[in-house]
Amino acid sequence: MRVAVLGLGLIGGSVALALHEAGHTVLGHDPDPAAREAAAAHVPVTADPAALLDTDVAVVAAPYRHLAAIAAETLPADRYTGLITDVASVKVDAALAFAAHRRFVGGHPMAGKETAGFASAEPGLFRDRPWVLCLEADTDLEDWAALARLWTAVGARVVPATAEAHDVAAARISHLEHLVAAALVNVADDPLSRTLAAGSYRDGTRVAASPTALFAGMVEGNGTQLLSALDELIEELCSARLRLSEHAQRPEAVAAWFDHARARRAAWPPEAGGAERIPLTREALVELGAAGGWVEALEDEVALARRPRVQSTP
Repeated sequence: MRVAVLGLGLIGGSVALALHEAGHTVLGHDPDPAAREAAAAHVPVTADPAALLDTDVAVVAAPYRHLAAIAAETLPADRYTGLITDVASVKVDAALAFAAHRRFVGGHPMAGKETAGFASAEPGLFRDRPWVLCLEADTDLEDWAALARLWTAVGARVVPATAEAHDVAAARISHLEHLVAAALVNVADDPLSRTLAAGSYRDGTRVAASPTALFAGMVEGNGTQLLSALDELIEELCSARLRLSEHAQRPEAVAAWFDHARARRAAWPPEAGGAERIPLTREALVELGAAGGWVEALEDEVALARRPRVQSTP
């Protein structure tokens, strides 16, 4: 398959490397000459965006704020007839940017690092990691399946979801974490705290080292859902604060609050259940994703899937 990769940073570069390693014909493009030069040692690249039009699939790995321009200028609907997908962490607005493209299927690999650029890219970045593929009422199932085959072939677990459901979940498990990490850094901004900081600080603040443009894109594209997730967090913290203030009278309250979270965290990531075959229908796929399941491979009209194992209660 001939695949164009637009954007050769961490995610786009890793996509290009993974697909090239899997035997696909990859053509990369990035407006930054330094990024093209770094990638050119590993995959074919071009400085001319027009060269991308003669491909079967275009993977748009550009920052969120550039999606509309790419949809209108680089891959215009009247000139590019291939399948288009993206890797942005917001999906409702990405779909709006590519609304004129009949063959757009939104995507989001749940993989990354706090470092950026092609130098951080690696072909195995997506192995055993979730890759959301959006499935809407008007999504062409054959196009969706083509992308699912592409990403499962490089080791990803394809999770079907609507764009709206993705954005709600992403706000809770990614965008909110970036905001909280930054807040934790700001709270511990004195010399002694920074000297004493160790593992808990490192793990809790890791994504605060991400490029600011990444977080700005999350806020711009998914601000409403992020506000809702922040409200949920504030409510949870208020509950914790109340328990702390009553600790002298009810010492068990704080322990119970923390123990609930400890048990939930200990059960993550969810253990995979047994393999099952489900029909390649929109209803079956969306139900699988809503249940936390994923697709591991595709066979004709059947998807090989798994769901989280139901844990027995004591």
